Amino acid sequence: MIDLYYWTTPNGHKLTMFLEETGLPYTLKPVNISRGEQFEPEFLAIAPNNRIPAIVDHAPAMDGGSLAMFESGAILLYLADKTGRLVPQAPRMRWQCIQWLFWQMAGLGPMAGQNHHFGSYAVEPIPYAIDRYVNETARLYAVLDRQLRAREFIVDDYSIADIACYPWIQPERQRQNLDDFPDLKRWKEAIAARPATARAYAIGKTVNVKPAISDEASRKILFGQGRHTVR
Repeated sequence: MIDLYYWTTPNGHKLTMFLEETGLPYTLKPVNISRGEQFEPEFLAIAPNNRIPAIVDHAPAMDGGSLAMFESGAILLYLADKTGRLVPQAPRMRWQCIQWLFWQMAGLGPMAGQNHHFGSYAVEPIPYAIDRYVNETARLYAVLDRQLRAREFIVDDYSIADIACYPWIQPERQRQNLDDFPDLKRWKEAIAARPATARAYAIGKTVNVKPAISDEASRKILFGQGRHTVR
């Protein structure tokens, strides 16, 4: 029913977490972004921004045949509505969930991603950039920690807001200490213990057995993109 175009990135893990949690049937279609498979015409027809994840739903609840979608936040919201799961049905709580989903897409993901880049992948260390993104990541951790202070999950019940945020909380890569954020730590441990989360990450290990960016060719593909790479 669902074709999932996937690689083992935080945004890729969101979709396997959702699909494993709900049991919605899907076919995994790996897109090795270190080899440039995201630039193949067949993939660009589905995901014009040449980024994973993307899906094709072959049985959407609407006219017009199969539905292709890109952008992980949009896909999560679409699949939550399709299944009636992992998004609150009460209007106020639904919008609470959606705003935290947008918070991850606009803040936690981009800032943590820059943290990863300047801390782990930059050709030479740039102290200003490292400090900028480490500090902003810490601020975002604190915002989420505060939200979790009086509740088990971000909007009380487990939802796509939690699924969106979880893969981006990577304290070891982001120079953070989870002991500084006790409610965030408790939340992360609870999600890690969910069987669907374990299955999702186990799938990733079978798809990408060498996750590290290990050669100059892959660095050029991933970090050398610009106007000339949009085809």
